[in-house]
Formats: sequence, C-alpha cells, structure tokens
Amino acid sequence: MIENILRGGKKYWLLVSGLLIVMAAGMAAYLQQWNIGLAVTGLSRDISWGLYIANFTFFVGVAASAVMLIIPYYLHNGKEFRRIIILGEFMAVAACLVAITFIVVDLGQPARLFNIILYPSPNSVIFWDVVVITGYLLLNIVLGWVVLDAEYKEVDPPAWIKPVAIISIVWAVSIHTVTAFIYAGLSARLFWLTTLLAPRFLASAFASGPALLILLALAMKKWGNFDTGDQSIDKVAKIVAYAIIITVFFLLMEVFTVYYSQVPEAMAHFQYLLFGLEGHYGLVPWAWASILLACTAIVLLVIPSSRKNHRFLALACAAVFIAIWIDKGLGLVVPGFVPSPLGEIPEYTPTLLEMLITMGVWAMGGLILTLLFRVVMGIRQGKE
Repeated sequence: MIENILRGGKKYWLLVSGLLIVMAAGMAAYLQQWNIGLAVTGLSRDISWGLYIANFTFFVGVAASAVMLIIPYYLHNGKEFRRIIILGEFMAVAACLVAITFIVVDLGQPARLFNIILYPSPNSVIFWDVVVITGYLLLNIVLGWVVLDAEYKEVDPPAWIKPVAIISIVWAVSIHTVTAFIYAGLSARLFWLTTLLAPRFLASAFASGPALLILLALAMKKWGNFDTGDQSIDKVAKIVAYAIIITVFFLLMEVFTVYYSQVPEAMAHFQYLLFGLEGHYGLVPWAWASILLACTAIVLLVIPSSRKNHRFLALACAAVFIAIWIDKGLGLVVPGFVPSPLGEIPEYTPTLLEMLITMGVWAMGGLILTLLFRVVMGIRQGKE
C-alpha cells in the first residue's frame, strides 16, 4: 500500500514540492529560534502564549472531530460514511502530529519535552493533555490503517476494531476537554475561568474538523478524480451546520453572562476583544470577522439548496474553518492575558519568524495528510 505514495500525477508532485519548500522555510526560521530563543517571537512576560499555543488548541479540536464520523459509522451502521471515514481518521492523525509539533516549538528547546517522560507530574493538566493526545494519535493510526488494509485485501475489518473505535470516541472527547482544562484551571485569568469552555471547545471542534474534511473531499473530487459521494458530504455538512450553530449559541451565552453581570474584571477581557480597551484595538477586526464569517456560514448551511450546492458549501465550510481558527486562536489566547492582573494592557503581534515557523508546521501537517490520502486514493482507484 505504501508504494502508492510514489504514484501520482503532476498536480500531486507540485503539491508535495510546494509543501516541502514551505517546510524548509519554516525549519530555517525554527533554527533561528533554537539558537536565539523565544526572544525572536512576539511573546513577552505579560503574554506568554501566542500563535503557537493558539494553533495547538485549534488542531487538537480538528483531531477530536473525527469522532463525528466514527459515532454514526460504528455505532449506528451509517454506511453513507464508508468512503469518507478513513479520510477523517487520517486527518485526525495529521492534526495530532501538528498539535504536538506546536507544543515542541513553543517550548523553545525541544529537549524540555523529555521532562514529561523523565519527571511525570500527574498533578499537571498539561501532562495529561500530552498523554491523551498521544493515545488518540495511536488509536487513529490503528483505526485508519486496519480499515484501509481490510479494504485493500477486500475482506471485512477484524471484529476487534469496533471496541477500539468506541474507545476512540471517549478519547476524542477527553483530548479537547483536557485542553480546555489547561485554560479553565488558571483562576487568575477570568476570560478562561468558565465551566462552558470545554463544551465550547467541543462544539467548535465538531464544526471546524468536518468543515475541513468537506473542503478536502471537494478538492479531491475536483482535482484528484476521487469522489467520496454526495451523500456522505451532505451528511457531514449537516453535522457542521448543527455544530456551528451550537458554537455561536455558547459564545452568545458567555457574552450575555459577562455583560449582564457587569463584573468589571470579567468585562474588560471581552471589551478588549470586541470593542477595544483604552485605545488598543488590535483584535477587534479579527473578532468581528470571525462573528461575520460564522453567521454567514450558518445561513448557507441551514438552507438546503445552498448546502447541497457544492460551491456554496465550500464557501460555508471555508468560513466556518477560518471563523473558528480566529475564535480558538488569538481570539481565545491573547484576551486571556489582556488586561494583565496589574491592569496593564500589553500588546502582542506575531513576528515574521513566528509566522514562518507556523506556516512550516502547517505545511508538515499538509504533507502528512497528502501522503496518507494518496495511499487511500491509490487503493480505491486501483480497485475501481
């Protein structure tokens, strides 16, 4: 099966080459960070989490979203998901690797990662986050590869794969719940100190991940001559529609609670994000762009005619993906630090090196995903 990685047309090799070039640029930037330290980033004493942790949080959600295909396929015998579920599991594999890589680059020195292995700390939420993400990565590798191997050999998957799938369902919920606890457990940061944070994380994950999967499926149909079937895409689109509606509802509940209670310390964080604070408006355009994109996506997804039109569907899914990346990215991380406990308003702007490293990690995930999808396409196209 692996040999299919070396079989591809001109478009495939152009894509692989482009991703390798971006990875090389990211690696060159990362070597600068390795030599100099995190001083090359826009992080500071007041804002110690930025673009890296924002992307880590987002991609943990993308990885967890595979559960929205596993549940209907394995628990409810949803045969319409048969052609797309392997893509979802391999997408989760790539997303897990990207999330772990963002943790590594955020540490400054990669050797610090060994402290988790050499000096485990069960009292640390980050320790458990690494454990559950690694476990979930292994589960999806097993699920995807065993199912693909069975398809390659034209036999039914082994019976033990269903219990593994059920375990992965629980594990998927746990990885994003534990990630939310990293934020919600910081009692000095009122922006994150909410019991609704974990449900918000899960709802947004179940929107962004399937939205990305639809975009990938549509791209493969148009440029890769690989069709996952309109029925499966429509089913996943409905999942995205419900999830983005719940995500926006949860956000509105947060805003209502904060502004109705009129607690100044809690309002300040939302004020900075949505309207600016004391002349600082850095995130305001991003926040309102996220809200506008989410609302546009909801309109396109709830109307059956636009949802079934693949052009409008692609537009809606792109809007969902970008809106949630903003909301769970800098829109989540930075306002938690602003204002600081001392009432100061620090600003954060990612540096060029920071953005190059981020692009390199995204390209690494894209390359892994491209190679895995190429194996799936090679097997299915060969049989058809």
